[in-house]
Amino acid sequence: MTGAGLGPSFDPDRLAAIRAQLGKPTGVPGPSTRPEPTPTGGFAAIKRLWVRSGVLILGFVGLLYGIEGVDSILDGRLDYGGIEPREADGLTGILFAPVLHGDWGHLIGNTLPVLVLGFLVLLAGIGRGLVATAIVWLVAGIGTWLTGATGSVHIGASALVFGWLTFLISRGWFARNVGQIALGLVVLALYGSLLWGVLPGQPGISWQGHLFGALGGLFAGWVLSGDERRHRRGDRAGVSASPR
Repeated sequence: MTGAGLGPSFDPDRLAAIRAQLGKPTGVPGPSTRPEPTPTGGFAAIKRLWVRSGVLILGFVGLLYGIEGVDSILDGRLDYGGIEPREADGLTGILFAPVLHGDWGHLIGNTLPVLVLGFLVLLAGIGRGLVATAIVWLVAGIGTWLTGATGSVHIGASALVFGWLTFLISRGWFARNVGQIALGLVVLALYGSLLWGVLPGQPGISWQGHLFGALGGLFAGWVLSGDERRHRRGDRAGVSASPR
C-alpha cells in the first residue's frame, strides 16, 4: 500500500478549510485567532494600581488618626501598648507600636512621609508593598525590643517611614532596574536627611526603631528583588556557557 488510494479527501488543506467553515479550531494559530491588543489596557492597569495604592495609604493614615483620637479620649493610655524592650508584655507592642503616637504633633509630623513613601512603596505592586511593609514592621519591632533602653516605651510610624525610605532607595540597585534607581535617587534627595535619625543621642527619639526600620527596608529590598537577581544570574550563566 502506497497510500495513493486515500484520495484527496485526506488533503490537510482541504480539512483545514472544512473545519474553518464549521467554526472548529484548525490547531494552526493565525492572525484571526489572536486577541487584538487593547491600547488602553496598560494605562487602565496603571490607573487601577494608583487608585488602589492611594485608597490603601489614605485608609492607613485615617486609621492612625482614628487611633490617636481614641487615645486622646483615654488620656494616652493606648501608648502603653508600645514596645517595652526585653519585657515579655512588651512583645505585643511589636504589633501595635507603628500605629500609636505620643500626641497629635507626633502624628502630624509623620503624616506626610507616611503618605508619600507608603504610596510609592505600594506602587511597586500592592502585594509587594504589603510584604515589604510587613518585613519592615517585624524587623523594626524585634530590633527595638532587643536593643531599646530598659524601661522605655517605643511608639510611632516613623519606623515604617525609615523602612519604606531604604526600601525605595535600595530595591532598584538590587534589581538593577534603571527606573527604580532613578526613583530611589529622587526619594533620597527629598527625604535622605531623615536617615540621620538612625543615630543615637536625640532625646525622646527612638533611634533604635529608625535604625532597625531602615535595616528592615534594606532586607525587604533584597528579598523582593530575588526574581530579578536570579534572572540576572541565569543570564550571566547562559552567556558564559554559550558556544563560541
